[in-house]
Amino acid sequence: MSRRYDCSTASGRSVGLDEAAAAVGRGELVVLPTDTVYGVGADAFDRKAVSGLLEAKGRGRAMPSPVLVASADALRDLVTDFPASGRALVEAFWPGGLTLILRHRPSLDWDLGETHGTVAVRMPAHPVALDLLARTGPMAVSSANLTGRPSPQDCAAAQDMLGDSIAVYLDAGPTEAAVASSIVDLTAATPVLKRAGAVDIPRLREVVPDLREDG
Repeated sequence: MSRRYDCSTASGRSVGLDEAAAAVGRGELVVLPTDTVYGVGADAFDRKAVSGLLEAKGRGRAMPSPVLVASADALRDLVTDFPASGRALVEAFWPGGLTLILRHRPSLDWDLGETHGTVAVRMPAHPVALDLLARTGPMAVSSANLTGRPSPQDCAAAQDMLGDSIAVYLDAGPTEAAVASSIVDLTAATPVLKRAGAVDIPRLREVVPDLREDG
């Protein structure tokens, strides 16, 4: 049976974060607010939990889950070959609506799907998400919708789609943005915009002028 907590009150937030962190530790799924849309998350290093996340969304391994972190410092343990352009983008737009695709460390014991040695990683600008990530460490987090359905801006919409496949719902009211994060691929010499989103192209090009659009 799913549990939903009202994070607009201090008591609801405290209990909800405790329950959500415990659920992640047990390998269960949680729904959490971010600064873009609501996400469904699991321990990034729990292979069974990540597989359950993809299954709950009706999503195949060819569409691997991104990873959310509580701070930019977490990148040191997750990725290799972090270019100067990536550092500049992190300084300009984290926490916020920008996801970066980077090469992950080969030693990491995780399975996010068919990533081909890369990871899409973001630090969200939402206090509830950051509090949870500080407790759990990196989480695999994808938008809290069934594949092909709109990404939810409120917890009720996420619960309507995902139901009892989720252990804990953290309800912090409507999210600020109606769009998902922008995605920039930094695995080649030239940064590539893979998805336009919360951070627009002119702002990105102020930081990385050589950014090109995919296709």
